[in-house]
Amino acid sequence: MAIAPAYEPRDLCDHIAPTDHRTALPRPSCSSFGEHALTNSNPPESKPGQQKSVEQVVQVTKPGDISDVSTQATPAAAPAAGTKPPLDLTKLKVEKSCSRGMGEWLRSNRVSLALTSYQTGRVYMVGSDAQGRVSFFERIFERAMGIVGNADRVYLGGLYQLWRFENILRKNQVIHKVFDRCYVPRNAQTIGDLDIHELGIRKNGRVVFVNTKYSCLSELSLTHSFKAIWKPPFISKLAPEDRCHLNGLAMKDGEPKYVTAVCKSDAVDGWRDRRHNGGVVIDVDTNEIVCEGLSMPHSPRWANGKLWVLNAGTGYLGWVDFEKKAFVPHVFCPGFLRGLSIHGNVAAIGLSKPRNKRFEGLELDAELTKRDADPWCGVQIVSLTNGDVLQWIRFEGDITELFDISFLPGVHNPMMVGLRTPEIRELITFESDIPEGAPA
Repeated sequence: MAIAPAYEPRDLCDHIAPTDHRTALPRPSCSSFGEHALTNSNPPESKPGQQKSVEQVVQVTKPGDISDVSTQATPAAAPAAGTKPPLDLTKLKVEKSCSRGMGEWLRSNRVSLALTSYQTGRVYMVGSDAQGRVSFFERIFERAMGIVGNADRVYLGGLYQLWRFENILRKNQVIHKVFDRCYVPRNAQTIGDLDIHELGIRKNGRVVFVNTKYSCLSELSLTHSFKAIWKPPFISKLAPEDRCHLNGLAMKDGEPKYVTAVCKSDAVDGWRDRRHNGGVVIDVDTNEIVCEGLSMPHSPRWANGKLWVLNAGTGYLGWVDFEKKAFVPHVFCPGFLRGLSIHGNVAAIGLSKPRNKRFEGLELDAELTKRDADPWCGVQIVSLTNGDVLQWIRFEGDITELFDISFLPGVHNPMMVGLRTPEIRELITFESDIPEGAPA
């Protein structure tokens, strides 16, 4: 018998029904897993009428239940008068709410979401249980930025590392009776503080990332912090100066194809004076600027024969008209838009509130005033056909900014192993080439 380790469902929001994880679970039929709380199961699909209202969700995760990539913290100096003290990432108060049909929508579409917030160092895995209720599972990874993944693997950019997580569960296996994917950190390559932004996976399996500090696209190097593979033609040299605020990456046919930058500046920190209309989209293959006049563009994505872009300073998702080199607005969302993932004909869009009045004076402010709306921190699921908001998630409290978002197709209810839970030591799985029944 495999005895389940001590585990409490505090990692889930309190609208998930509690389960007794102390009972013994049968050993999985596959011998490649170590003894742990794995079961072979085919979770039933949710049925009509089982949808629960999740209008308000209370944050119940405790600091001991979440991982922290940093070691012993140095006590911070007392804040200056009139300023807020820095956030303690393990003691945040966050309230979550979502649309009434969010859980059923996730389950019926067989998808879940991975979200990041560098402001709070959070990775959120948002899924649904067998009854169609929403599940939030969170872990702390300092300055969590770009995230990209699928049912088997997730990559995450952090403060000074690029993380690779692998799902250890096989088809129809679940862990803790709830989760059908368990992403375990298998590699963390130290790259230094490059202000890493968005990520992509090339068709050869290599990870490419936006190296914002050095204004270039990069890959991992076996020896060094990074290997630069492309820079905008207007950047004269690789320097740690964040000259144009290169930030977004669109992959096409398994290769990096388009990037976004706040401007074409070739001077240190020059982008901050060009936030209103200096934004550009650049073709990586040809070095051509295919769209300009944008306001802090982010998260370009190639889908359904179009290049979609978040024109963040205006609050609009839209697409690029290549003939006119112009942005075509599609739908307004009430927030600073950053993080976009497209699945079929729907888009998941990340929304953030203004930070330190930095977004004042942008068109976004005027649009919010015109619509008599307040900015959000959250996610809106939007139809790419008519622009309707189909579902939404909203965060309140100590979290005000998100960075990236990724659909996880084929995943119902994911979890992620952190670095301070017992599971990082006790959850051991292995492969073996030793034939069964081989003599000792």
